Amino acid sequence: MPSLPHSDELIFFVNGRKVIRLTGTKYSRGGGGCGACTVMVSRYNSTTKAIHHYPATACLVPICSLYGAAVTTVEGVGSIKTRIHPVQERLAKCHGTQCGFCSPGMVMSIYTLLRNHPEPTPEQITKALGGNLCRCTGYRPIVESGKTFCESTVCELKGSGKCCMDQEDGSLVNRWEKMCTKLYDEDEFQPLDPSQSKQGERITWITPATLNDLLELKANFPKAPLIMGNTELGPSIKFKNEFHPVFISPLGLPELHFVNTTDDGVTIGAGYSLAQLNDALHCIVSEQPKEKTETHRALLKHLRTLAGAQIRNMATSGGHVVSWPNFSDLNPILAAGNGTINLISKGKRPIPIYGIYVDYSQSQCLEIHSSKVLLYVFSYLQWHFVFGLRMAQRQENAFAIVNAGMSVKFEDDTNTIKELQMFYGSVGPTTVSASQTCKQLIGRQWDDQMLSDACRWVLDEIYIPPAAEGGMVEYRQTLIISLLFKFYLKDPQKFPNIPEKFVSALEDFPIETPPRNSDCVDPHQPLQDPVGHPVMHQSAIKHTTGEAVYTDDMPCIDQELFLAPITSTRAHAKIISTDISEALALPGVVDVITAEDVPGDNNYQGEIFYAQNEVICVGQVVGTVAADTYAHAREAAKKVKITYEDIEPRIITIEQALEHNSFLFDEKKIEQGNVEQAFKYVDPIIEGEVHVEGQEHFYMETSSILALPKEEDKEMVLHLGTQYPTHVQEYVAAALNVPRNRIACRMKRTGGAFGGKVAKPAVLGAVSAVAANKTGRPIRFILERGDDMLITAGRHPLLGKYKIGFMNNGVIKAADVEYYVNGGCTPDESEMVVEFIVLKSENAYYIPNFRCRGRACKTNLPSNTAFRGFGFPQGTVVVEAYITAVASQCNLPPEEVKEINMYKRISKTAFKQTFNPEPSRRCWKECLEKSSFYAGKLAAEEFNKKNYWKKRGLAIVPMKFSIGIPTAYYNQVAALVHIYLDGSVLVIHGGCELRQGLYTKMIQVASHELNIPQSHIHLSETSTVTVPNGVLTSESMGTDINGKAVQNACQTLMARLHPIIRKNRKGKWEDWIAKAFEESISLSVTGYFRGYQTNMDWEKGEGNAYPYYVYGAACSEVEVDCLTGAHELLRTDIFMDAAFSINPALDIGQIEGAFIQGIGFYTIEELKYSPEGVLYSRSPDDYKIPTITEIPEEFYVTLVRSQNPVAIYSSKGLGEAGMFWGSSVLFAIYDAVAAAPKTFVLSSPAAPEMIRMTCVDQFTDMIREIPRDDPSTFTPWSIRVS
Repeated sequence: MPSLPHSDELIFFVNGRKVIRLTGTKYSRGGGGCGACTVMVSRYNSTTKAIHHYPATACLVPICSLYGAAVTTVEGVGSIKTRIHPVQERLAKCHGTQCGFCSPGMVMSIYTLLRNHPEPTPEQITKALGGNLCRCTGYRPIVESGKTFCESTVCELKGSGKCCMDQEDGSLVNRWEKMCTKLYDEDEFQPLDPSQSKQGERITWITPATLNDLLELKANFPKAPLIMGNTELGPSIKFKNEFHPVFISPLGLPELHFVNTTDDGVTIGAGYSLAQLNDALHCIVSEQPKEKTETHRALLKHLRTLAGAQIRNMATSGGHVVSWPNFSDLNPILAAGNGTINLISKGKRPIPIYGIYVDYSQSQCLEIHSSKVLLYVFSYLQWHFVFGLRMAQRQENAFAIVNAGMSVKFEDDTNTIKELQMFYGSVGPTTVSASQTCKQLIGRQWDDQMLSDACRWVLDEIYIPPAAEGGMVEYRQTLIISLLFKFYLKDPQKFPNIPEKFVSALEDFPIETPPRNSDCVDPHQPLQDPVGHPVMHQSAIKHTTGEAVYTDDMPCIDQELFLAPITSTRAHAKIISTDISEALALPGVVDVITAEDVPGDNNYQGEIFYAQNEVICVGQVVGTVAADTYAHAREAAKKVKITYEDIEPRIITIEQALEHNSFLFDEKKIEQGNVEQAFKYVDPIIEGEVHVEGQEHFYMETSSILALPKEEDKEMVLHLGTQYPTHVQEYVAAALNVPRNRIACRMKRTGGAFGGKVAKPAVLGAVSAVAANKTGRPIRFILERGDDMLITAGRHPLLGKYKIGFMNNGVIKAADVEYYVNGGCTPDESEMVVEFIVLKSENAYYIPNFRCRGRACKTNLPSNTAFRGFGFPQGTVVVEAYITAVASQCNLPPEEVKEINMYKRISKTAFKQTFNPEPSRRCWKECLEKSSFYAGKLAAEEFNKKNYWKKRGLAIVPMKFSIGIPTAYYNQVAALVHIYLDGSVLVIHGGCELRQGLYTKMIQVASHELNIPQSHIHLSETSTVTVPNGVLTSESMGTDINGKAVQNACQTLMARLHPIIRKNRKGKWEDWIAKAFEESISLSVTGYFRGYQTNMDWEKGEGNAYPYYVYGAACSEVEVDCLTGAHELLRTDIFMDAAFSINPALDIGQIEGAFIQGIGFYTIEELKYSPEGVLYSRSPDDYKIPTITEIPEEFYVTLVRSQNPVAIYSSKGLGEAGMFWGSSVLFAIYDAVAAAPKTFVLSSPAAPEMIRMTCVDQFTDMIREIPRDDPSTFTPWSIRVS
């Protein structure tokens, strides 16, 4: 592949998108953590005479490392222009795509698995997809599409000498392969040259031919890193600004790729990938007696969840050992298992791994790790018990919070300790040995007193500073001894005497894939009617073939420039000076854009495009660099020197905002009854507060904009991913000081949004438009994942305070609730978020005396913005928390108190809007019955009696979720429908295709209204040119309002055609259209929907705020490991009031996807901020969204039917409501924790740290007895901002 001129990038250009215009492989992050850029790499093994296929993340594959290999991208698998592959077809037809940005990576992971295993097991499917992230679907339909291959056969013509690709007919669905099974001919691979050297502008890549060559090169270039998998070095170059002028790549050296088994042990070449190491260990374990393979088994256990399949196939075993001295899951096990590494310079130098951490100083350890001249690894240990343990934020593909490797050997026929080793990872700069503790324990009996002493001694020996990087100090200390306790129980000497209640502590949570739930199609719906049927997403096939075009897939434009942001490093400071001279001097740099270059408003409606004189958060855009390549722009942005002077106060948290009375808006309030009076006549009164942290959108396609200035009339066209093109148009026009009719915003699709592309694209659009205006050239502005997370922020952190008065029977008489959200530094959507929180604050409960107040705090964080659920997921946690607290106080089950206080008849909300809660009651009843809730509770209670260290919990939550916006003009929309003379129909509307299948549903609506096949109808894009003044696509309103507008247009057209149809009832559609044209009947109509006439008077605290409500109930059951804080989701049942579903497949996909996103929000997704306001969580490495392993083992979604006459076809918008169902998991966790000894303070997320530290036992007591450092002597690594 040719390289770009003036580019220093060694990283493989993802799919060559900038060179050969293959854009199927997607770039989402650049660190290998999301799997969107998965490709298949194939190499010929001259020893085995076979081709080895493995998945790889293209963003990390150095192009020089691909010499002699074949790379297959999604385009090589199948195309709509030729023939699609069954993997692509089944993923699409199983509804496994929504936004589609991750779909090519999913296809390549499954495809590569099928190349190696044509008939895979369900476990192999799950394992293959472990390194692929999806933010939309909830994973289940993706897994289901893969499982369709588990019982199918290979190519029908295998053995016939013919390829199925050559056949003209036959079912595509019945073939597993569209390409010949023998995809690569050995003759296609070039012979490997003895040595390869490639010279770039600044970098030299050298491939040695022999081991002696490698040693010579290492002697000549001692600082040159060895590069093979590039999984550690690549991210360091990209994100930590490392630079190396010389790389040495020993790929292919036979001395590094071998397994040698002898009676003394096994030697494994350091060049083996982790996947190859896994295979080798499996083979060894199957051949050797168990007593000789304890270390191997421990390694295999960790290899299953270490990273994803792609990284395991790229990363080498040797590279992992030397590159991750602190995080490595393997090093503690290898050390405990007496593994040895051979370091070679001019001679072989074997070093026991345990010796590195026991006998060497910390600096010597790091020196060995950084030398990266590890060439061999071998491990063998007999008659020792070796155990590996780890705890991570999620089960798979996550660095360990703490990991450990331990081994013990006893005196013959006794429980007297003869040898003992304990090593811990993630508690220091390198793997840490508890060597002094082990020495003191030699000769001791393996009993409870030994355990108690060991825990105290190891805590004394392993010190974690209070300001340690990564935080969670007490939790990590607790894990150190909790994992030691698991090791103590696990030992075979102890096992026969373990109390039965303790046995479950030894069992790891399994990785399961769930079954599909039942069909949800209305059996009475006519087959020929597209409405009501599970129609496939209209772009699904294009998603899976990689032919769906996103913003950065658009071809390069003549003279286009790339834009890189310059962001503030201070939370609140005065800009003293800005020096751009060094940046401008770099090659390829065209200009640096600052606030001085904004021709119009730089501060529009409170949103600042370029910081001027002062910065108000870390991550605020101070300037941008425009250059000929993104690499040049990014490098120049780093060279801009800004001098700051800090300004006080620096407000980061809600607590600090309250201290300084810092708010963005006035208070919002609703009230009914007499709250103060009611408090005088209740039994108990409880008060409390709940902290709910924020959430990152983590859409797979980061914010992307292509701004094209026109040569006349100051026109500009912007192609971008947004939920609100009109908003972008408005802000760009304001920044450029031109009328809005000069600005055209075009939006085809975007790779996920979830509210994050409502307001933010307007600001970023203005930033890019100013750059395009100044340079006069097209601007491509694609945010890196880290910049996107830093600049655009996410869901509002929330502090809820409550005072509840109730009777002893659980009836709540009075509630006074206050909400505070962390709005950040500018208004954004915070006022509307607070309004929604307040208006939805009752959830499904009637409290006769109710007051709710809400305010948005102004802080020095990037402005938080809209997010799926729009405040409801945060605010309603507070409601469910105080309901649960009331139940606890009354000694009643939470579900009973919920049912007592639920709305039961036609009523008015606290803001005096009438509604009927009947669907809510029905969903609640069905959920209780069909989930077998009460039987599950009894079973959980029985389980908890029998198990001390693992507990189960169940929770059921109801929901009353309002749809729409309380401002009527936000509900209006138009649509344009053209009928062409060949009978084809073009539909254009103001809604945006985000992932939710809006275009698909609009085709269904048009097909139904015009009574023509869906194939006749096409939707092109959303544009401010064709449909002006469109409103935002949000609040689950897309289908509601756009559907009404499309319906209106189609009905108008049919009314015009009616006289012609009446005269020729047996005619064809095309005949009627031709006749209409002959009679000069217009075949183009603008449809219009005035919108739901909603309103809210905040002075009176009343209004008809919403057009209708979505009701439902969800029940979840979890199992919690009280020793580590891990949890497993056993079952979830969701009952959603869908009224009549226009497309059950899309609606269920929305519910499932929102639910899994909600699980992330309520359990594992944690945003970490420094006390100075710096966001630490800026990548998949630091911020963990759910993976395939977070799917419930049993998962059932039921659409409950009802009537909704105000919406099109009596449907309901379901895209956002499902987010709240994740709280059923949160409260199930608390129910499980309540079964254990505990200190109970409810907050969200219920991450492993919170779960573990809530459970009280002898180990947490030990931690709390440790003398603590004076808080005034250190600054904590991170703080809570809610």
